[in-house]
Amino acid sequence: MNWGTELWDQYDNLAAHTQKGIEFLDKYGNFVKERCAIELEYATKLRRLVKNYQPKRKEEDEYQYTSCKAFRQLLQELGDFAGQREVVAENLQSNVIRELHLLAKELRDERKQHLNEGAKQMAVLNSAIGGLERARRAYERAARESERALDAFQRADADLNLSRAEVEKQKANMKVRSQACEDAKLEYAEQLRKSNEQQRLHYEQRLPHVFKQLQDLDEKRIKNIKNFMLSSVEVERKVFPIIMQCLDGMEHAAKSINEKEDTQLVIERYKSGFVPPEDFPFEEQRAGSDMTDSAPVHLPHLNHLTAARGTVSGNKIKKRGGLLSIFSSNKNNISTDGKEDYSDLPPNQKRKKLQAKVQELSKQVAQEQAAMDGLMKMKGVYETNPTLGDPMTVEGQLNECCDKLKKLRAQLRKFEELLSEASSQVSAPPAPRAHPQAPQATSIGSNSESLSRSASESSVSTGTAAGGGGARAAGGSPESGLGGELAGQNIEHTNGDDHDHESDFDYYYEPDLQPLGYCKALYPFEANGTGSTMRMESGERLLVLETDAGDGWTRVRRHHTREEGFVPTTYIATTLYADAH
Repeated sequence: MNWGTELWDQYDNLAAHTQKGIEFLDKYGNFVKERCAIELEYATKLRRLVKNYQPKRKEEDEYQYTSCKAFRQLLQELGDFAGQREVVAENLQSNVIRELHLLAKELRDERKQHLNEGAKQMAVLNSAIGGLERARRAYERAARESERALDAFQRADADLNLSRAEVEKQKANMKVRSQACEDAKLEYAEQLRKSNEQQRLHYEQRLPHVFKQLQDLDEKRIKNIKNFMLSSVEVERKVFPIIMQCLDGMEHAAKSINEKEDTQLVIERYKSGFVPPEDFPFEEQRAGSDMTDSAPVHLPHLNHLTAARGTVSGNKIKKRGGLLSIFSSNKNNISTDGKEDYSDLPPNQKRKKLQAKVQELSKQVAQEQAAMDGLMKMKGVYETNPTLGDPMTVEGQLNECCDKLKKLRAQLRKFEELLSEASSQVSAPPAPRAHPQAPQATSIGSNSESLSRSASESSVSTGTAAGGGGARAAGGSPESGLGGELAGQNIEHTNGDDHDHESDFDYYYEPDLQPLGYCKALYPFEANGTGSTMRMESGERLLVLETDAGDGWTRVRRHHTREEGFVPTTYIATTLYADAH
């Protein structure tokens, strides 16, 4: 069907229709634009929600429960979900809104051009019709004058009173008027032929061509609206797999909650290490004595108040805001004026505090050792190549680092001894409950050696596990960072009295990072087995946690397994959420 043949007389209606079509295109563009704003606002509010409910440093102890860990993982998945809503908004902005605005401008220009051409053709036809009307009126006027001249000649010829000259004059006038009428008639006929020819060309060729262009313009607009809608659906469909992964992660987090494990954690957290109090002894009363006046019953040395110290029942729990207020730790467990060796705490709580202190000191020792090894290596480089720097510039830093390391090692040995002592007290079996009349006796066994060894191994393994992070912080690659070389050199420089864990790397604690964007693996990569790099397959999609810091490596996370590691930056194509705006 063709507008030129079917709608040959609807020029004004077609002009109005095409204008309304372009206005509808603008309306759809505004709809997509507002939807993008809603998606971005939704993603922003979700990220703000995740940020507001992230655990604070003072709440870290509460997040050892499986339900709290699941909630933290749910927050991470929700952050990824918000990132996908941002991707939807950014893709709609780039793939739909921008193209739609360009199309609307193009259609307006084309429509204006076609309507101008149609108006020009209408002017040509109207000019031909005007010329025809003028020729017709001239012919009509000439015909009337010729008829009047003929009547005048006939009356003069019949009048016998007129002279022959007068009659000849009327006859000549009649011939002039007749010739003028004939000329006007011929001109009118010619103009009629031209006008009809112009009209046929106008309605059979020129105007149908203009209408066909308007028809193509309108069909182009409709087809592109269809494509824009399909593009919007495709943008949404592309993020569904990742959104489903986020939902699967939330489901996995919920299923990881274990009430029995949380119950055991409560026991480990609040267990004081004291044994229940002994039975009250029977007090023999003399005959005739008043029971109310008798001496008070003496409680055992380990009374109820002592046993309850450091437990939930021994102190009033302060109310604490937040989502997990039911798991709030008892702040009164730790004395505000607590001693450095935690001797004012119950045995079990004392052991836990000492373990944490030993781990903290182990990390500090490993960090200072790595720093000192780095300075020693720098000094060696300067000595080998003096053009790079003066070796004496690092001498003061080396002395300061060495003094600090000695103090830390001394503190570490002190707290390891305290931990060994506290572990032996906690692991000692309780004294058997004696008969009320029998003398009380308490025997304390010793199992300090094995617990001390396990605590020491725990602190060493904690320091060693941070090797990858230390290498990254030093600016080297995960495979060949400065930390690995320094760890090897440290073994040669340590004395026989030093502990093995003093040469381990620092363990940098960092909370789970929020993704900065995503990347696609361009080439396969095999990890070297050091623990800091991560294997990836070609075409695999990963989350970006840290961008390249100039060392050629990017930190990524695999969404399904939440495995993290470094991959070569040149092996991936990265898209950051901020870059897509």
